[in-house]
Amino acid sequence: MHPEARAPHFVRSFERGLAVIRSFDAEHPARTLSEVARACDLTRAAARRLLLTLADLGYVHCDGRLFRLTPRVLELGYAYLAGLTLPQLAEPHLERLVAEVKESSSLCVLDGDDIVYVARVPTRRIMSASITVGTRFPAYATSVGRIMLADVPDAQLDARVGTLELRPLTARTIVAPAALRAELARVRRQGYALVDQELEEGLRSVAAPVRDRGGAVVAAVNIAVHAGRTSVASVRRDLLPPLLAAVARIEADLRITDPAPAASPGTGTHRSSSSPRPPAPRP
Repeated sequence: MHPEARAPHFVRSFERGLAVIRSFDAEHPARTLSEVARACDLTRAAARRLLLTLADLGYVHCDGRLFRLTPRVLELGYAYLAGLTLPQLAEPHLERLVAEVKESSSLCVLDGDDIVYVARVPTRRIMSASITVGTRFPAYATSVGRIMLADVPDAQLDARVGTLELRPLTARTIVAPAALRAELARVRRQGYALVDQELEEGLRSVAAPVRDRGGAVVAAVNIAVHAGRTSVASVRRDLLPPLLAAVARIEADLRITDPAPAASPGTGTHRSSSSPRPPAPRP
């Protein structure tokens, strides 16, 4: 947010403190004071005050030179996750799906331009990055992300795609806005998304939308496989039907626990209860 656009209530020091926390990630689990200052565009003095405050509160540990986050930072996201009924509701269905197909499955939601894992049942590790609840990936390069981006109304989709930073994560990643819009249109028509090694080489993923009572996409469920073991044709033939069946069971439970239609947290879209679900694709 540009400084001139900030509202009078905006607390800049709070923004900086959150930036310090976000500067730590899988690639930078430990940082020096100077590294934090550079990553957050802060002076060393400001970064030091923020880090020491976070250390006093128990969110950061320092061994004398390197700063690291402590497990206490999980409290910051737990209130959101604990308040969700969908992950708890979906988990037994994910477990049943994984037992059936012998592949990992996850439930994800859209947060800005990223997808966030809110429930996961793994079988084996197939990515270089470890995936846990809270893991984020760019939506445009994931099957679950394309499911939720495809739910954005046409009037908003061009603007939404235009703001995405489309980077070639692999040689196969779609990075042309026009090509991504065409792919999202296809996802919308067919009712599922299949991404072939665009997020990471060797990884294929198929996803289907979870809709609330009003027809809005509130989440997506995927099955992820290793490309060397499972062909695209096999994904469609063998994995897509049980995925769609699992999503249908999740939606049935969701209708019972969530009687009032709600807007999608990721896209802000909403459909009437008469909105049809895309027909199940033929494998």
